Amino acid sequence: MAAVERLTAIHDASTAFLCDRFAAALRHGRPQRPVRAVYPEIRLSTTSFALADSRLSFGHVPGPGTYSTTVTRPRLFRNYLEQQIGLLIRNHGVRVVVGPSRTPIPVHFAVANDARLAVPQEGALDFPLRDVFDVPDLATMHDDIVNGDGFHYPDGSIPLAPFTAQRVDYSLARLAHYTATDPEHFQNHVLFTNYQFYVEEFEAYARSQLARPESGYTAFVGPGNAEITQAEAPLPAQPKLPQMPTYHLKRADGQGITLVNIGVGPSNAKTATDHIAVLRPHAWLMVGHCAGLRNSQRLGDFVLAHAYLREDHVLDDDLPIWVPIPALAEIQIALEDAVEEVTGLDGYELKRIMRTGTVATIDNRNWELRDQSGPVARLSQSRAIALDMESATIAANGFRFRVPYGTLLCVSDKPLHGELKLPGMASDFYRTQVARHLMIGVRAMERLREEPLERIHSRKLRSFMETAFL
Repeated sequence: MAAVERLTAIHDASTAFLCDRFAAALRHGRPQRPVRAVYPEIRLSTTSFALADSRLSFGHVPGPGTYSTTVTRPRLFRNYLEQQIGLLIRNHGVRVVVGPSRTPIPVHFAVANDARLAVPQEGALDFPLRDVFDVPDLATMHDDIVNGDGFHYPDGSIPLAPFTAQRVDYSLARLAHYTATDPEHFQNHVLFTNYQFYVEEFEAYARSQLARPESGYTAFVGPGNAEITQAEAPLPAQPKLPQMPTYHLKRADGQGITLVNIGVGPSNAKTATDHIAVLRPHAWLMVGHCAGLRNSQRLGDFVLAHAYLREDHVLDDDLPIWVPIPALAEIQIALEDAVEEVTGLDGYELKRIMRTGTVATIDNRNWELRDQSGPVARLSQSRAIALDMESATIAANGFRFRVPYGTLLCVSDKPLHGELKLPGMASDFYRTQVARHLMIGVRAMERLREEPLERIHSRKLRSFMETAFL
């Protein structure tokens, strides 16, 4: 598509210019005048109130006006940009204009993909960096668009996309830091977990698929961008794992599966989803451990979340707790079908090992050590059947960022009923179920991969005034 080629040419020229000038400054000292290059932008104007296909949740603007978005890394986002721009042209019958924006590219982001260069620490240069080069600016690096805060660009144009270019660049840099893998490796279907065992199962599954050329999977990537394409190849061990070790089972079209071990806690869950959201994944799911709250549950039972009780607090300023987080039918069906497929149970028999209901997410791992009357009363009133520290955060951020979400958990303890998470308590049933759990998440994602994108991205996730871009 010519529009994407033009975006790429502008971005390549801008970043090359900044890298060259910055390298010269490192060698020769302060440049004589300020150095600036800008992001490319997409712009569209329409005077029509004509409605697009009402079945679509994206790909059209809500009414007359001038719309724009700044763009970064068009090579990385090529498929996304071609799809979104193509839908705009098809749905509105107007031209899309591509050119330089007025938004400067921070030098930190320009040199991020140049292995020769790195921005020195403050004070290492003989001149203040921001006197010469643009640096990251919070005024253009925010979530005002996705939070519905009425953001417009300085020229009055309405956002076409959910993130500004600087916001995207910021998250791409953070992703590389937290996961120790480059953004290029991330796939369109993302699994989150809070337990290392799932990583081991995921690697075993990845190797089994690489042994089958017909599977469509082409490579497996671990932290440090260690990549293998053969089933028996060793995956180089890393001397130090990142905060959120991430693994990618890749397909040539990007429709593979990424697994992120976010560890424990809502802060990590928010951090991971805040940054992965800019990649516009097709879906993300939580597959982790939880506390079962009903005496009838057994260790190893599954919990399919249909609702969430949010006591994680990390998103209260961005998404008030009175906002409902709806279950998405397409995700729920894919998860339940995957449970049936992997376990061989269906219908009424499936109730032996799986319950559906409300999952509570809290920010205090040792809530049992405090006065239990308040938390237990709220858990009972909400009809919660499980409790963890990540699921509601991941679902709520999926809702906020318009990324389809779902949760399937595995009961690892029952603190209200005397079964604490202690060594030696795992039964054979529990160990078998945990081994199946990761496979259920994988199979759910593979089912979703077969669905048209327009079906997965529910209109439930769209507000009154939405960006045209997904």
